[in-house]
Amino acid sequence: MSLPEKLHAPDLHAKAAALNAAYRHHSAIAVLARALHDPDVGQLALVSSFGAESVVLLHMVALARRGTPVIFLETGMLFTETLVYQQELAERLGLRDMRIIRPDAADLNARDPAAKLNQTDPDACCALRKSVPLSRALSGFDGWITGRKRYQGATRATLEFFEVEEGANRLKVNPLAHWQRGDARTYIEENRLPRHPLVAQGYPSIGCMPCTSPVAPGEDERAGRWNGQDKTECGIHFLDGKMIRQGESV
Repeated sequence: MSLPEKLHAPDLHAKAAALNAAYRHHSAIAVLARALHDPDVGQLALVSSFGAESVVLLHMVALARRGTPVIFLETGMLFTETLVYQQELAERLGLRDMRIIRPDAADLNARDPAAKLNQTDPDACCALRKSVPLSRALSGFDGWITGRKRYQGATRATLEFFEVEEGANRLKVNPLAHWQRGDARTYIEENRLPRHPLVAQGYPSIGCMPCTSPVAPGEDERAGRWNGQDKTECGIHFLDGKMIRQGESV
């Protein structure tokens, strides 16, 4: 029986609060290992973009529980470098359960046949190519692991290790929530992990090719995402058939 079946929303919030209290001063790897092995947490998947800092959590998962399902959203608009990096990194880390998720072909043909929706309605494009496929991929899981961090913006400033995904009645685990700027780079260097090739070309945050641009020295690391638009996150989700905005990235 999965966690959403065992616990109603109030109980799930209580569980998240208890987990946060117990692990408030623990390291990222300790939080992740606990989440992956605690039967009360349930079955988790790591959602990874295989972007600039994704190797950190992928490496931690490979150490803590190599068979953890890893969900990779192949939107059809990713950089070639990202696709090559995903294949090479998954093989190097020995990830045993890679799940490459793509948008529904019929949905693409109906709503974005010319692949230009990102130019007129980027929110709808993110929903079509990311959030809806992710929701389908997470069906049956009790929660999922993200790489979000508090310093990445106002919408993440109070981020906790464990939280409840409203509407889905499942947990979200954020092992890197308390990391500071530069911690990921230090981890990558100390563990001699390969970086995404676009990082060296000025891309500290990497998403779909049409909506990602290089960042100038001194700019915020996410300044190259949807540059020039009133948009900072790709977290469009569906609840009761209606599209809602959430302050998060997939």
